[in-house]
Amino acid sequence: MNQLPTKDQVRHWIAANPGQGEKRDIAKAFGIKGAGLIELKRILRELKDEGGVVRKRRVFRDSGGLPPVTLLTVLPPDEAGDLFLKPMEWTGEDAPPRILFIAKKGDPALGAGDRILARLTKVDMADYIYEARLIRQLGSNPLKVLGVFRAEVDGGRIVPVDKGVDKEWCVGRDDTLDARDGELVEAERMELKRLGLPQAKITARLGDLTAPRAVSLIAIHQHGIPDRFPDAVIAEADCALPVSLDGREDLRALSLVTIDPSDARDHDDAVFAEPDPDPANPGGHIVWVAIADVAYYVRPQSNLDREARKRGNSTYFPDRVVPMLPDTLSGDLCSLHEGVDRPCIAVRMKLDADGVKIGHRFVRGLMRSAASLHYGEVQAAVDGRQNDLCASLVEHVIAPLYAAYEAIKRARAIRQPLELDLPERKIVLSDEGKVLSVDFRERLDAHKLIEELMILANVAASEELTLLKKPLLFRVHEEPSVDKMDALREVAEASGFTLAKGQVLKPAHLNRLLSQAQGTEFDELLNISTLRSMTQAYYHPQNFGHFGLALRSYVHFTSPIRRYSDLIVHRALIAGYGWGSDGLSAQDVEALEETAKQISDAERRSMAAERDTTDRYLAAYLSDRVGAEFVGRISGVRHFGVFVKLDETGADGFIPIRELGREFFHYDQDLQVLTGADTGQTIRIGQRVTTRLAQAMPVTGGLVLELLTLEGSALAQGKVPKRRGYAPRKPGKFSPWDIKMKRKMERKRR
Repeated sequence: MNQLPTKDQVRHWIAANPGQGEKRDIAKAFGIKGAGLIELKRILRELKDEGGVVRKRRVFRDSGGLPPVTLLTVLPPDEAGDLFLKPMEWTGEDAPPRILFIAKKGDPALGAGDRILARLTKVDMADYIYEARLIRQLGSNPLKVLGVFRAEVDGGRIVPVDKGVDKEWCVGRDDTLDARDGELVEAERMELKRLGLPQAKITARLGDLTAPRAVSLIAIHQHGIPDRFPDAVIAEADCALPVSLDGREDLRALSLVTIDPSDARDHDDAVFAEPDPDPANPGGHIVWVAIADVAYYVRPQSNLDREARKRGNSTYFPDRVVPMLPDTLSGDLCSLHEGVDRPCIAVRMKLDADGVKIGHRFVRGLMRSAASLHYGEVQAAVDGRQNDLCASLVEHVIAPLYAAYEAIKRARAIRQPLELDLPERKIVLSDEGKVLSVDFRERLDAHKLIEELMILANVAASEELTLLKKPLLFRVHEEPSVDKMDALREVAEASGFTLAKGQVLKPAHLNRLLSQAQGTEFDELLNISTLRSMTQAYYHPQNFGHFGLALRSYVHFTSPIRRYSDLIVHRALIAGYGWGSDGLSAQDVEALEETAKQISDAERRSMAAERDTTDRYLAAYLSDRVGAEFVGRISGVRHFGVFVKLDETGADGFIPIRELGREFFHYDQDLQVLTGADTGQTIRIGQRVTTRLAQAMPVTGGLVLELLTLEGSALAQGKVPKRRGYAPRKPGKFSPWDIKMKRKMERKRR
């Protein structure tokens, strides 16, 4: 037998040979056999007790090192944009080692919280000691628990904030992080026990949910929306200075005005219109749209740029906004405030008498807003109820804008974009953050005027950059799938309407269907069904058209303060015209496809967070009215129950399948219809219902309803099914509405 190694020799060998730390590997390395194995076992046990090595699954490894293949969690990008990782398991006494992620071509884009399996290489660098290369992405970290902490004697519980999740988590006394009862907390799941609630350990206290205006905290943390700017980003924004006229066209003589909601936090765009003096264009209009020149302040590859790209867009809640840019820029230097000089990129568009754009010209300029107006006062001025501010602007500013809008409406009627009629909710809060009322936003001509001018400017930017052959991000909305259209067609035919088949689908065909249903009992049903048949819009470097707007080419140009896509379009224009060194960089061009995916995902994340926050406010608003009756309309049907949109507030509630009577219901996924096996009762989208509020859950935003009447009548009751040997019966007699469905069921029986 060879001489036994010392404990230091064994520990050094384990550190130098990660992944080969089984006892037999160590014995082979030192030539230990027979009785020496007992002594080696003693040495390893002492090293483990002293903390020199750790053992997992029969493998010993250095307590200060990591194995060559390791499970890692992705950390948020640092100020330089680099991704660092942390080991998912670390037993060392010191802080875990810093690990830099080295991306290979073709690797997926990773974000904070993602888990990966990676191969590690030890390096001798100043700020990190490992480099990691991806083996496999394991998905977003499922170990995170978000909920409300409820304190108890021996620790507490975490009540989840996700709808439909009723599993609670137990927190030990030593794992509460001193959280107080009612706080929103983030925790990590621990090893599951065979009995009792699963265990979790609180890792962060996120705020008191009883504090004013704290409801949106849940959505911010639940969806991972970055709500704090790094110090380097704030410092960079604070160094920004106002812009001079050098190299810009002076637009300060134009009476450009901003028209926004009364509670607008920033002003991206300003507009001006006048009759075209050109005799060759009788009845024509000149329209200016000036957009904040954010690109001047947010330079490619700067700290501001990296943070804006990561956020993708601003996120708006009833009680707060999480901006894409720091307030120094979004609320001040970039915002087109009244009476101050601001840099802009503007487009001058020439329209004919029918509102068709017959020419445009882009400039990089300096403007001064003549007034900051809101939609309500502009509409009131047009209707003859002008205030002092608008009275001085009606003749030479507001009236020409509306004249241009009337012409644009004629061009829009020919183009026929999709015309959906779905009201938007508005939640009104008190200073303490309590919901005072839930209203529906009024759709004024002032809103439509600005929308149409922004669409025109976006189209002009798309056409110009296509001519300049500059890379850019298109706003893409592809046409609905064949399956979605077949499902919509079945709903339409079952309602007594027609949607033609066998032709190239255009928004005009859908508008014709919506027009047929307008004013009938199926109006809302067809609007909801049409919306659900649409694909989701996204950003992409290639142009696939915009189906909903009936446009061949479309970009987002008009909101660079709150959308990163618009900033890319501005940079493309700057590069195309040679306006400066702050145009589209080589890195921007190389990363366009990745950027498109990232900001499309960020947009969906914001939409989900905004929707969840609205649901929570509505649930809080209705929590004092449990037991009250509400009228609404069925907005969704699933095999497990029915969704109802309430008329009074627009809130969405849920009726579980068990509350729909005693009979078995057959579910048709294509038609989204439940049919009673005994009674033939059909429950479908669009039906009017009276419900009773059974439960309101502000933490999750859930509303549970009881069904009282369906189309004015009590729900038909079927037989009580036998518990033993029960087999669902075939559907009963169909109502006249379901002739289409009856034929379909008969085909299935054959």
